[in-house]
Amino acid sequence: MKEKIKIFLDSDLLEKYLLGSTSTEESLQVERYIAMHPEVREAYNELQENLETFAKMHALKTPEGLKEQILFRIKQEKRSRSKFYKFAVAASIAALIFAGASYFFYNQNQSLQQENSIVTNKIKDLEMDMKIQLEDIRNQYIVLNNPNTRKYNVNGNKKAEDLKAVAYINPVKKLSYINVSNLPQLPEDKCFQMWSEVNGKMVNLGVIKQFDNKEQLLALPYADNAVGYITIEPQGGNETPTVKNIVANINY
Repeated sequence: MKEKIKIFLDSDLLEKYLLGSTSTEESLQVERYIAMHPEVREAYNELQENLETFAKMHALKTPEGLKEQILFRIKQEKRSRSKFYKFAVAASIAALIFAGASYFFYNQNQSLQQENSIVTNKIKDLEMDMKIQLEDIRNQYIVLNNPNTRKYNVNGNKKAEDLKAVAYINPVKKLSYINVSNLPQLPEDKCFQMWSEVNGKMVNLGVIKQFDNKEQLLALPYADNAVGYITIEPQGGNETPTVKNIVANINY
C-alpha cells in the first residue's frame, strides 16, 4: 500500500465524510481517493457498514407519547388563542359598559404567552439533549474504530475482585471512554463511584450502575497522563473520594 494511502486511512477524513462534517475541499479529496484507490473504497464501505450497525445498536428511542403530548399541547394552544380572539371582539363591543374586562383579557394573553414560552423551551431542551447524545454516539464510534485508540483492561483489587472494565483512550482525538462490564454485589448502603484526576484536580464522574447493555460506554474527561479511580462510597455517592476504598486504578 502506498504511503500516501496509508496516511490518508490513518486520518479521520473517512469518518468525518461519513458523518457529514468535512469541508468542501475535504469532501472532494475523500471522493477522489475512493474513486481512485480500491483500498480506500473497501475501507469506506466497511466503515459504512460499521456505522449502520453501531447506529442500530445505539439508536435513540423517542420518549413514548412525546409526539402525542406536543400535538395535544399545540391543539390546546390553538383553542386557547381562538377563545382569546373571540373574547377580544366581545370586549371591544362591551368596553364602554364594562371597562374592567380589559384587565381580564390582558391577563389571559399573558398566561397564553407564558404557556407558549414553556412549550418552546421544553422543545429546545429536548433538541439540545438529542444533539448531545448524537455527538456522544459519534465520539464512541470514532474511539472504537480509529486505529490510534488504545485499549486497557481494568480489574478490581481484593476489595472488588469481580470488577471488570475496559478503557478506550485515543490521544490523537483526545477522547476517553470506559466500558464497565461487571460489578460485584455491594451492601444496599454502598455503591461504586468513578473519579478522574485531571490537571491535579479530582473530578467526580458519578455513581456506576450495572447496565443492562454490557457494551455501554461512559465518557471520561481526557487529559495527558490522567488517572482514573473507582471507589466504594455510601449509597448515593460522595463529594470526595474515600482513598482507602479505592478498588481500581485507570492510568491513561
